Amino acid sequence: MKSRLVWLLLCGIWGSTWLFIKLGLDDLPPFTFAGIRFVIGSAILFAIIKARRLSLPNKRPDWMLLAVTGVLSFSLNYGLLFWGEQYISSGLAALLQATIPAFGLIIAHFYLPSEQLTPAKIFGVVMGVAGVGVIFSNQLSVAGPRALAGCGALVVGSACAAYANVLVKARGSALDPAILAGGQMVFGLIPLLLVGIPLEGNPWNFHWTRMAVVALFYLAIVGSVVAFLLYYWLVQHMDVTKTMLIALVTPVIAVTLGVMVLREELNWRTFAGGALIISGIGLIVLKKARKPAPEMISTG
Repeated sequence: MKSRLVWLLLCGIWGSTWLFIKLGLDDLPPFTFAGIRFVIGSAILFAIIKARRLSLPNKRPDWMLLAVTGVLSFSLNYGLLFWGEQYISSGLAALLQATIPAFGLIIAHFYLPSEQLTPAKIFGVVMGVAGVGVIFSNQLSVAGPRALAGCGALVVGSACAAYANVLVKARGSALDPAILAGGQMVFGLIPLLLVGIPLEGNPWNFHWTRMAVVALFYLAIVGSVVAFLLYYWLVQHMDVTKTMLIALVTPVIAVTLGVMVLREELNWRTFAGGALIISGIGLIVLKKARKPAPEMISTG
């Protein structure tokens, strides 16, 4: 029962982060917004690391792994995600980010001998790509070039996150989850702030509304620290089949919240493209879930 409650809570958290990103972007610029989120999140994680008296890595390859995956997963993925969601709906952003398992499947084929492509997996990837194509055509014809660029940013970011996830699985199994997440955040937040502050200005001069502060701390504490710790706990206490199904539930929650709270429109092309993406990812996830090793999934 406890595992099921954690599973439901995690679905709710990761499904809601897209809404809070959108709410925060009403007042805050994307790159510095994302960077400050991870400043807060990493500070809390390192406080946890210190409280648990965990030892930091003492090998250069481990630090290189944290640096490379931190830039891929946090600088590039989240930087592109926050930038892109300025121009598209929160629900659509979640649907596009759900392509992470599809990219991961292709990349894993070259890094992980146990993760080879099969006809069923290839069919799932093709369905996901077709769904992205449907959404892209809709954004170009209805929402314009900025929305199309926003969609493209989300897809590129998803590929970066997938690459980071595969590298972690291939080379980071010995790292504690708190050290892994905290180290990645530290390395990832530096480029975000180095790009964001010169382009977007002094953070003290931002339009710090009450909603902007709430969104920032929700994303930093609940969407980053709590979500990662819950996920790694869940991996140890629930079948991998069920944990990976989170990747299918979060976009549905994100779309629903976007429609209910932000009055985002869901036209037939977005619905059809999203259905293709979720169906394709479903084939991939359920096929890969037969293997015992846990996978990182789509987050916001």
